[in-house]
Formats: sequence, structure tokens, C-alpha cells
Amino acid sequence: MTGTAPGEQAHEVLVAGLGRRKFLSAAAAVSASAAAPVVTGGMAAAAPSPAFPSDVLQPDTGSIQGQHYLPSVPDQVRWGYVPAVRSNPALVMRSGETVTIDTVSHEGILEDQGRDPVAYFGAHGVSRTDVLDDAVAIARDYTRTTRDFDADGPHVVTGPVYVDGAEPGDVLKVETLSLLPRVPYGVVSSRHGKGALPRMPDGSAAPGITLDEVMPPVATDGRATKDPMRYGNVSIFTPVRRTRNTLSGVMPRGNSGEVVFPLRPFMGMMGVAFASSEDLTDPALNSIPPTLGGGNIDINLLTAGSTFYLPVFAPGALFYTGDPHMAMGGGEISLTAMEGSLRATFRLTVCKPDSPDVPSVAFHHPFAETAQAWVPIGLSDPDGAPNGQSSDLDVAMRRAVVNALDFLQHDLGMDRAVAYAYLSAAADFEVSQVVDRTVGVHAAISKDHFR
Repeated sequence: MTGTAPGEQAHEVLVAGLGRRKFLSAAAAVSASAAAPVVTGGMAAAAPSPAFPSDVLQPDTGSIQGQHYLPSVPDQVRWGYVPAVRSNPALVMRSGETVTIDTVSHEGILEDQGRDPVAYFGAHGVSRTDVLDDAVAIARDYTRTTRDFDADGPHVVTGPVYVDGAEPGDVLKVETLSLLPRVPYGVVSSRHGKGALPRMPDGSAAPGITLDEVMPPVATDGRATKDPMRYGNVSIFTPVRRTRNTLSGVMPRGNSGEVVFPLRPFMGMMGVAFASSEDLTDPALNSIPPTLGGGNIDINLLTAGSTFYLPVFAPGALFYTGDPHMAMGGGEISLTAMEGSLRATFRLTVCKPDSPDVPSVAFHHPFAETAQAWVPIGLSDPDGAPNGQSSDLDVAMRRAVVNALDFLQHDLGMDRAVAYAYLSAAADFEVSQVVDRTVGVHAAISKDHFR
């Protein structure tokens, strides 16, 4: 498939600069994860700083920080779909406890990449011992549903986790405590008909661009063959470079030089069960579009130390996660971020309607928070209507503004007209992503503005 040569060049650049041994030991924890607090018995304490992993984090090896551990195994994960409100849990835990989840990236195991991660990553110089065993097992042994590359979501979804005491009408508070890269490489992909510069189903270019501006180029579009390996999709293998405690992705810059950018790992998908269905492949459960239950939310602020609030729609909340990202620019324009498997540790806490420390908006819409900012979220089609997702950024923007106004008025006591003026003067509204059918916009409201 196309895209191999640039990835091989990136691998050669990294190995030449670091040597083979350092390349294989590049997987590491980002510095932010070391600062995340751990709460025990209601008292906050400094978390032990996780050691930089010196080896690939295979299942059930290395640092596991949570009180519970959930691996990704073929007979429990959902490939391309999320849990429904009556799904059987993969794990049961109490509110306030922590769980470490070994997430698996879909990149490198998908049908257009051969569905063989050993061969795919081996072509980029990665040895078998440095390919994740759970990725190999899922690609080879997953049979819960029959895969349809053109219809299914791509994501490997791990869960759901039943949190005792959660009921519809509550909020599940998801604190991301740490994110450890499991491998020293990732993949960024662009696929025909998707991304910010797509070709439409009728063969035309999307509004605002010409056919010559479609990416990947129209001439390489092989979807008519119905063979994913001949679709002409582009995947860029991206090694990780470690400099002291800094992790970076490395791409070639053409005939000479390179592009180096910082990693900021986060989980692209964190959600709770929202739709009702007994069919594992019901379009309402497709893993691509985010909903009021969260899911494929793709907000790059949700790094270690962040908090994500989700309205609960099912007993136990049924939390799930997936789509691990090592780095992503706002918008995720090519279709994917720098995708790479992560070991994620969360604290999951049930918040009742009278909980004083939960943003009121979170009982109706996903809402996020970082140490620096409150993050109201707007989605273009939050109900996730099957086969009819709205991809209108204007709609997502308006919903983000309304949710921001509701938060400022009801939680911080601002006059609504003043809040509207404040948002215009000082808040940042950013595109979360433009590639998930239901598109997203989020605001960043600086906490240090409020005294």
C-alpha cells in the first residue's frame, strides 16, 4: 500500500540518530502523568512517579498503577462498536476506585493494512517482540462480529466497566491519572472519502475544494475494487524519539531533514453506554460518531491530569475507552491522530445530582476540565442519529457556546449577557475534530480569570 516509503525513511532517521537499542527503549511515560494525584480514603496524596518503561508494555507486564486491571482480549473487546445500555460488563468496580486499562490502537491491524501487525510493523523495522501480543491476538482471533471494513468503525473498544452505584441521571467523573505509551511508535493515516479534504460518494469534491485538492489524490482511489488493500489509503509509520524526559514523533521532511513534534498522549475515546440495542453491530453503536455519552470525543486537552464528566444513561454507567492517541492537532484533519497503544489509568467516581463539585452542564452533555481550564463541549449531532449524522461545525459551535453560557451562568453566577460578552473577549473556541461524522467544538475557559 502507499505510504510505506515515508514511514521507512522516518524509521531510518530515528534508528540512525539513536541506535537500535535506544529505539526499542523509547516507550516512556510523559511527565504530566507523574504529577497526577492519587486519592485514597478521600485524602489526596502525590502519586508515585512511574518509571520510564524500558521495554514494550506487553499485557500484564510493567507498571500497573490501578486497583483493577483490564486487558484488551479478543472475546471481550468490541471492534468498531461501543457497548449498549444492557451490555454485560468486562469488569465491576466501586465508585472512586482506579483501573488500569491496556488499550490497543487500531492502526496496524486494520484490513487496509493487512490485518497482520507482525507483518505490517515488521516492514518498518519493528521486531516481533516489539509488537503487542494483544494487538496480534485481536487481529487474528476476533470473532465477536463479522468485520466489514467499509461499514464498521475502526476502533478497538475496551470495556465496559460497571461502576457500582451509577444510575441514569447521575454523572460519571473520569479522572485520567496516567498514560503510558506501550510501544515506541505510532501511525497517522488518511483514507479516501474521509478526513477534511474528502471525495464525496458521487465522485465530486467536498464543497470548498476541487478534485485536485482531495487527499489522498483521486487518482489513487481504489475503493471500487472492494479490496481494502487496494484502496490507496496512506498510513505514515511514525517512530518515537526520547530526549531526556521528552517524547517526540518524527517524520521525514522530504529528501533531507525531519519534522519533530511533541507527544501529548490522550484517549480519543472515553464514554458510557448511551444507545439501546441487542445487535452488536447496530449503526447506533458504531464507534465513529461521539454522542451525549461521550465516546469518540477526540479532544486533545484530555491528557493525564484532566477530568471528563459524562451523563449516565445505564445502570453502572458502563464506561469504555479506546482510540489511544500519542499526539493530535486540533481538528484531526487527515482522519487519524498519531495513533499508538497506551496504558491508561483512570479513577471512576459516581456523582449524584446533588453533588456540589460537578458542573451542572455535565448532567446533560459531556464536559471536561483541566488544571487550567473548564472545557464545555458542543457536538453537531449529540443524539447520534444512525445514518444521519450532521457534520455542521456551525451547529457544534452553537452548542458549545450555549453549554459555556449555561456553565458560566448557573455554576459561576455570571449574568448571561455578561457571560456572552466575556466568552467573546477571552475564551478560546477550538475545533475538536472534523472527521467523526458528528463533528465537535470545545471551549477553553481559563480558570485564572475568575477571582
